[in-house]
Amino acid sequence: MATVSLRTVRKSFEAQEVIHGIDLEVADQEFVVLVGPSGCGKSTLLRMIAGLEEVSGGQIAIGDRVVNEVDPKDRDVAMVFQDYALYPHLTVFQNIAFSLQYRGVGKADIARRVAHAAAILDIEPLLERRPRQLSGGQRQRVAMGRAMVREPKVFLFDEPLSNLDAKLRVQMRTEIKKLRERVRTTAIYVTHDQVEAMTLADRIVLLNNGRVEQIGTPEDVYETPATLFVAGFIGASGMNLVPGHLRQGASGRVADLGDGAQLPLPRSRDAADVETPVIVGVRPEHLHWAREDEPALTGRARVVEPLGSDTLVVFDVAGRELQARLPPRVVRHAGDPVRVTVAPEAIHLFDPQTGRRL
Repeated sequence: MATVSLRTVRKSFEAQEVIHGIDLEVADQEFVVLVGPSGCGKSTLLRMIAGLEEVSGGQIAIGDRVVNEVDPKDRDVAMVFQDYALYPHLTVFQNIAFSLQYRGVGKADIARRVAHAAAILDIEPLLERRPRQLSGGQRQRVAMGRAMVREPKVFLFDEPLSNLDAKLRVQMRTEIKKLRERVRTTAIYVTHDQVEAMTLADRIVLLNNGRVEQIGTPEDVYETPATLFVAGFIGASGMNLVPGHLRQGASGRVADLGDGAQLPLPRSRDAADVETPVIVGVRPEHLHWAREDEPALTGRARVVEPLGSDTLVVFDVAGRELQARLPPRVVRHAGDPVRVTVAPEAIHLFDPQTGRRL
């Protein structure tokens, strides 16, 4: 079983603790993505799993074996790095085969494994080239092929797409998704790009300052963010987060944003105390253009960004700035009136003191 278990794992650099007691269970054949902003500890955590950083506290187990004191080469993991880490003087074939030759694998077995990986990654015509003759995407495929031929228990990916341009990142994301369907191996993938996390992961582990903010499926972290940090980090455009109060409206509880701007709450929130201060969260894509005959948030556009399939509009409501993703050409210019509504079920409430979801 290629499970990975982290039990109260800590990491300190001298007196500075950067990983604060993380617990995580990665199931056999599960694809888990560690995501968070730069400096949150995700690459450090991955390097501890690989054995490239020592564990300051807690345990890391791969399968049934605790590997805290096991050398990286003996952990049966393969790592794909951000900068490819290819040998420039070796051919693609030699780069992929290098670790197998180092371990004394027979020539016939090496040829079979390299050919199999090259076929899966569509790099068969490149086997006699050297890294300098390859594009960034091709180099990353070679790096993945080098990891694949080892047939490890666990794949580790350390921001493998961050050096690629935007279009190539999308293409390589698709390739990794295809590879995932063909090669069902436990994988832990590090990225700062929440789109990568949402599209690739079976489960997301969202880190902030060396602590876990939330663990869940992509749908979980998008639909029910556990904290203000998760709400603001996950989503193509960050969630609108504005202070307000819960009040009793004419037809039920509402979130009052001030200056007469109110959002109706679903009945499931009726148990909350009146006058409770809250942080109100609404995703830009959940704000819809309102008809003239329905209650709406109204304001004026400050910034209009046409994106083709929709338009990102930044507008003012009750002295606060919100974003909405609206149909094309509904709002064209800064200064145009904005009139939007939102379904009560799409409203999120957070405690302003703790940042936790209410």
